[in-house]
Amino acid sequence: MRRVSDITIQVEDRLAPPRPVAPPRPADGRAKAARQQLRRRWTPPYWLKKSKRAATALCLATLVAVGGMWLVHSAAGQQLGEDMRREAVALSARAGFRVAEILVEGRTRTPRGELLAALKVERGDPIFGIDLSATRQRLEELSWVKTATIERRLPNEIHLLITERAPIVIWQNEGHYYLVDRDGQIVGDEIDQYRDLPLMVGEGAPDHAAALLDLLRTEPVLQKRVKAAQWVGDRRWNITFDRTDSGIELRLPEDDPLSAWHELAQLEHDHSLLERQVTVVDMRLPDRLVVRTTPGAGQNSTAAGHGRHKQQPGKDA
Repeated sequence: MRRVSDITIQVEDRLAPPRPVAPPRPADGRAKAARQQLRRRWTPPYWLKKSKRAATALCLATLVAVGGMWLVHSAAGQQLGEDMRREAVALSARAGFRVAEILVEGRTRTPRGELLAALKVERGDPIFGIDLSATRQRLEELSWVKTATIERRLPNEIHLLITERAPIVIWQNEGHYYLVDRDGQIVGDEIDQYRDLPLMVGEGAPDHAAALLDLLRTEPVLQKRVKAAQWVGDRRWNITFDRTDSGIELRLPEDDPLSAWHELAQLEHDHSLLERQVTVVDMRLPDRLVVRTTPGAGQNSTAAGHGRHKQQPGKDA
């Protein structure tokens, strides 16, 4: 009887359980759709995207602000900005932006030499090199100039429009004569062309000149006869009429001079007061009118006031 040999079974040779079969791979189109779906699944939400944009914008704004502050406050930044400005002006000048014409409107009294000295602009200057704000300020410092407007009209024209002051009175002060406008501004001392203007004296009179003229205009008949006015004690006016060489002096009250002025006009209309031999008409007292006559014309006389307002005594000089 034949003997069967021993059979040794190695571990590697043992039968393993069946491996799972991998599912078939999808076609190319289905794989692409699956990848897109996976990416959409991990797309950041809108608020996160918005926060990122806001953070980026904030960083950029911070950089711009810091850079601007550095340019403004640091000496190096200011020098850099000035160098860039000069280079830009030079480039514009080489491109033809130079002053060829200077047009001035509104000048009748301002001396031409003073105007050109304040303007500091000559033909051939770079038109963008003119500091309009500084130029306007220099022009308005001229005594005759009330307002000034200056502008560039590219490529090569400078246009200047000025409004001049109009004198309304002549102010005599310490032996000198000055022209004064409605703002109380002294505009010059050449009075030859303005001798018909009212004359006024007294410290501080120019500041009250416009108010006085407004008062005088309310009674045109009397206004035509006004020769001069004196500002007294920084409180009130004495008015001189031109009836005689020495004139007739009207002393207006400090309080409510307008009512006194109307009252005088009524007295002149009813009684021709200023045609009589009087030298002073004193209306400072609230309840009476004091009239001084020329020597030999009789004693001083007083007349009752008409509807005048009461004022506190001791306030007039």
